[in-house]
Amino acid sequence: MAEIKAEPFAFPVKHDQLALIVIDMQRDFAEPGGFGASLGNDVSRIGRIVPDVKRLIQGFRYAGLPVIHTMECHRPDLSDLPPSKRDRGNPMLRIGDEGPMGRILIAGEPGTAILPELAPIDGEVVIEKPGKGAFYATGLAEALQRKGIRQLVFAGVTTEVCVQTTMREANDRGYECLLAEEATESYFPEFKAAAIAMIRAQGAIVGWTAHIDDILESIAHA
Repeated sequence: MAEIKAEPFAFPVKHDQLALIVIDMQRDFAEPGGFGASLGNDVSRIGRIVPDVKRLIQGFRYAGLPVIHTMECHRPDLSDLPPSKRDRGNPMLRIGDEGPMGRILIAGEPGTAILPELAPIDGEVVIEKPGKGAFYATGLAEALQRKGIRQLVFAGVTTEVCVQTTMREANDRGYECLLAEEATESYFPEFKAAAIAMIRAQGAIVGWTAHIDDILESIAHA
């Protein structure tokens, strides 16, 4: 069986069941003036991983393996936005309010879009999710089932929130999860480090972590 060098031990990869899922690489989280910046975060930390995320996406595309993108966003009428979520964050600029890049985290608005460098291409699945986890109130499980996917490589932001939440959801559903360390980031480096430690603790209790070069080397021989 093929393996990817990983922590806490080698990831037993099945290339015909493998897909990349890129979590929430959106303008509102990565660009100055977006929602992430309005909360006082250093969005340049997110921008620094874009080349690595792009390299990972291109590697999967070249190998003919599925790439799935997620976007955190809500309906324009806010019917899928719980008040408990809207009421947190920056009290002066909340989800649904008008921001520098349109209404914040509303489907179809400029700030909600995936960064142009990482934009989906025809045929790639795009999941619009109202929660932190990508399985909640979405068609992700059905999309994975149709493609016969049982293993997921994760990239995107933020490591400790939407990425880790989705990995935990996937783990509970029986998927084998591998986090690409250089292709994920947090506004807080200590949070990324803690999330990585939690994910691979106790014999990969949530999943594995690996470096991009090791992942790309493996899928190049898929």
